[in-house]
Amino acid sequence: MTRLALACVVLLAFLVQGFAQDAGADDAQVQAGERAPTGGAQTLDDIMKRQRGEKVDYDFRRNATGDPNSAAAISSQLGTLGGVSDPELWRSLRYGSADVTVSSGGKAATVLMQDGGMRWLAWRKGPLLTYGSILLAATLVLLALFYLIRGRVRIDGQKTGQTITRFKAIERFGHWLLAGSFILLGLTGLLTLFGRFAIIPLIGKDAFAPLALASKWIHNNVAWAFMLGLIMVFVMWVAHNIPNKTDLKWIAQGGGLLKKGVHPPARKFNFGQKMIFWGVILLGASISATGISLLFPFDFPMFAGTFEALNATGLPQLFGFGTLATELAPHEEMQYAQLWHAVVAFLMIAMVLAHIYIGSVGMEGAYDAMGSGEVELQWAREHHGLWVEEVEEAQKEADGKNAVPAE
Repeated sequence: MTRLALACVVLLAFLVQGFAQDAGADDAQVQAGERAPTGGAQTLDDIMKRQRGEKVDYDFRRNATGDPNSAAAISSQLGTLGGVSDPELWRSLRYGSADVTVSSGGKAATVLMQDGGMRWLAWRKGPLLTYGSILLAATLVLLALFYLIRGRVRIDGQKTGQTITRFKAIERFGHWLLAGSFILLGLTGLLTLFGRFAIIPLIGKDAFAPLALASKWIHNNVAWAFMLGLIMVFVMWVAHNIPNKTDLKWIAQGGGLLKKGVHPPARKFNFGQKMIFWGVILLGASISATGISLLFPFDFPMFAGTFEALNATGLPQLFGFGTLATELAPHEEMQYAQLWHAVVAFLMIAMVLAHIYIGSVGMEGAYDAMGSGEVELQWAREHHGLWVEEVEEAQKEADGKNAVPAE
């Protein structure tokens, strides 16, 4: 969980840094002095900074929009511009300072040029794809190495031939609803994200277009099944996933995964499963929230309010990100939501890959728990011994109550 949290913080730092507001000029007179030789335009230093990927202060463009009292020229572009030149007019449109009046459509209709879209695209096809690919590839490599070194975790003791009910039908339904929908969402999301850069060069645009359209439809509609499964799993299992002292023994013995013959005590869920549970719940809730925001960007904006709350804490300023924007157009809300949605999805996919591994080829008998719901009794004793004792004790009490007294 710590690694996931650390990775989340690192990716969030990249996201916020790439989308943070351009810092204000240190001093207006200094800015004017630096650009005096170019008449106030960009300098060679600006160009070199941009090529090196460093942050450039664009206030010299943002504020160069002419006489604000002449902004009315926008409503009559065929007439004279008064105190506003053509470049100044386009700059005011680009940076959202123009006074655009519309009869309908609300705030979104007044955004004629959305400058943040280029930063979003650069981050989407740069750090997001790069670091996301590295995370998934590294996860698969580590799982393969673990399998080669440790091998399959097998049942050590003599099999009894008896089974014990691990999960009821409703529990398995909730699990597979969540798991199946997440797999579909992950595949369609990755196809959409990597389509332009990895799939179109292989199959062409004509073949990719219907595939992308189908992926979008599946992604938007299967999302509701994922949310329902998330709620079901939380309600059914939250009481069993509260950390307790038993987890410390499980951690101390590495969950029995590192050495054969080691079987730390555990109740219905061991510490490793609890980490997966809370990771899925927290990341799943976050990805669901941003998904709803993407489906209804004009009704459920998320990030303007979030940034305002972060600014109040002083954390963005403390880490050098400056003051985050608190007035965002719906287009910007969607861009932030899409990036955060993808960041969380990458983290969740990596975590679920580890879960799929241990629940299939990684451990003998583990799949039966969610397959038929019945597991070998010896397997249950080795991996969830305390839970088996609880079940057997409850069964004895039930048998005692149902016993017919002798006459």
